[in-house]
Amino acid sequence: MQRVQKLTPCLWFDDQAEAAAKFYCSIFDHSKITALTHYSKVGQEFHGREDGSVMTVSFELEGQTFTGLNGGPLFKFSEAISFQVNCQNQEEVDHFWGNLSADGPVEAQQCGWLKDKFGVSWQIVPVEFMEMMKDPDTSKSQRAMQAMLTMKKLDIAQLKRAFDGQS
Repeated sequence: MQRVQKLTPCLWFDDQAEAAAKFYCSIFDHSKITALTHYSKVGQEFHGREDGSVMTVSFELEGQTFTGLNGGPLFKFSEAISFQVNCQNQEEVDHFWGNLSADGPVEAQQCGWLKDKFGVSWQIVPVEFMEMMKDPDTSKSQRAMQAMLTMKKLDIAQLKRAFDGQS
């Protein structure tokens, strides 16, 4: 019997669940679509979807399972839920920021946060910045925080300079 992940985020799309899963899998290593289910005539009076159209897509991103549901336009994504991408270096920050923000709303970009073209919110966070925030010298962490608040995509070198008290 296959091990089932205990908690699986379910993302409700209008009708773009499969396109979103393919998009995310193209950005994250160690990612794949694992299953598709389809609507049928059963329950059509409730779901109103075409027989044979994609109902759900199961996919994995870096070992985390997700379900995408084509549930119709009733619910929309908001910033109240986001996915944090922990990055080891600036190259990873640039990769995830550039790819996830492609064709997304520019006005939704601030302090390492972005919305993708499907409306899902992401936080692209350098691990080093999170370590700065835990430093017992609060003057250092406050300087890094102040620098972060001026950025869209986070710049590790600039955050480090602020943390160290350099201009």
